[in-house]
Order: sequence, then C-alpha cells, then structure tokens
Amino acid sequence: MSALALTRRPNGKATGLLIAGVLIFGVTPARAHRLEKRFKVDTHPVITIHNPDGMVTVKAWTRREVMVVANHGSEKVEVDAEQVGNRVDIMTHQLVDTIAPEDMRADYEVSVPEDAELQIHNDSGAVSVANVLGDMNVETVAAGVELADTAGYLTVKTIGGSFQCVRCAGRIEVSSISGSFRLLDLRSLHVRAQTSTGNILFSGEFLPNGIYKLKNYSGVIEVRFSPADSFDLSATSLKGKVVNEANLTPPAHRRFFSRIGNSLFGSINSGRAKVDLTSFDGTINILKRQ
Repeated sequence: MSALALTRRPNGKATGLLIAGVLIFGVTPARAHRLEKRFKVDTHPVITIHNPDGMVTVKAWTRREVMVVANHGSEKVEVDAEQVGNRVDIMTHQLVDTIAPEDMRADYEVSVPEDAELQIHNDSGAVSVANVLGDMNVETVAAGVELADTAGYLTVKTIGGSFQCVRCAGRIEVSSISGSFRLLDLRSLHVRAQTSTGNILFSGEFLPNGIYKLKNYSGVIEVRFSPADSFDLSATSLKGKVVNEANLTPPAHRRFFSRIGNSLFGSINSGRAKVDLTSFDGTINILKRQ
C-alpha cells in the first residue's frame, strides 16, 4: 500500500507519525551536506583552508577554540576538518575522478581566536576575513579577497581576483596579474602592492618611517593624502601621466623641484614616510583626501 493511501486512514495518530517520518527522511540529504566541528586550541593556532570554489568567511572571537561550519550541495565532494596539534586543517576534496566545476563548490564559515594564523587557498568564489590579528597568507585564482581590521604579516596573491583591505595594520604585501586593489584607512608601516593591469587605490595614513610601494603596468594608481601627511614622493609613469594636487617641496638632494616628463619627485611636510609609485603606461593620481 502506498504512503499516500496510508495517510488516508482514519487513525490520526498513525498518520501523524508517518508524515513526521516522511519529513525526517526528506531533510536527511540536506543535513548530509553540512559539517560542523569545534576544536580546542592553544595560543597562536594555525588554520589552513583549501577550497576549489566557494565563499570562505573567517571571523575572530574571544573563545579559545575553532568552529567550522561547512556546506556543499554535491554528493561528489566531501568537506572535512581535522586537528593536528595546534593546527586545524579544513579541506574540500572530490570523491570521483571526473567532476563538473560547479559541483566543487563549498562554503565555509570559520570562527577563530584573534591570534590565529591563517593559510587560505581558494581558487574561485570569495574570501572574507575580519578581526584576525595573526599572520595571514591568502592565495586565489579568481576569488576576491576582503580583509577588515586585520594585522600581522599579510601576504595576498591572486591571478584575477580583486583585493580590499580596510583598517588593516601590520606588513602588507599583495600581488596580482589583473586584479584591482583598494587599500583604505590603513595603519601599516609597510605596504607593497603590485598588479599588472589592475587599478590601485590607497587612502590611508602615511605613518612616520613607513614605506609604501605601489606598482602596475597599466591602469590607475591613485593615492589620496591629507595636508597633515608627511612623506617623500617618487611617482613615475613611463608612457602614462602623473596628476598631482600636492604642494610638494624639492627633495633635499636636488637643487630644484623635479617634474621632468612623466616623473614627479618632492616632499610633503618633513617627508617622514616614503611613497614610491611606478607605472609603465598607466595614470598616477596624487589627490587630496576629501
């Protein structure tokens, strides 16, 4: 007798149990695609994440543990998380030899202690990290990377993914082939950003003794400054142009202010930081911060 026929029996209790059973079996496959694990860790744990495609979100919290919540929609892949000493490894791997790219997608939400060190590899999708103060290495192919309120030694490499860093501190080194960068409200003493065909926007404080090097082949490099900033400026675009709104004074080692061709040199105030902007045929803008 079919399940539909059984639900028509006058025995309401039996019908209710059957319906409940159908509902339970109906949600089982979805639950099978979700993983949730917690790991107790010591100070400065290392978290590694390897994911071919999907959203990777990492946030810091005050607990001395790592919580991993993962979801995926295909039975052809498996997500896993395991602990080895003070390291937690999180990974997506395929279960069959041949698999469509869309079946590789998995989304992770990871909560970590503030002092955690992160090593993230996410080919496509997106990476978002907030409030993590430990060292961090992120590598992507097409995935965009967004960091907020992070510190430590930050290294980001992408091929075509964009990069945004808001209120970041520590040492920042980022490189890409075609990705664009947005560096906003930074509190970093060392920034090195290089992309081939992407744009670079820097709008932040130039700290005393800080070194800021921005380089691309083409595209726009834009630096926004305030009158209170203090830095030595070197800006060169071999085939492009340099647009300047700063009231620069000649560098100390030159007898005159230099504005030869597509190069610009000078200082704002006492020149306590060093800013080096280089492009092949892109435009370099040095603009007042509103």
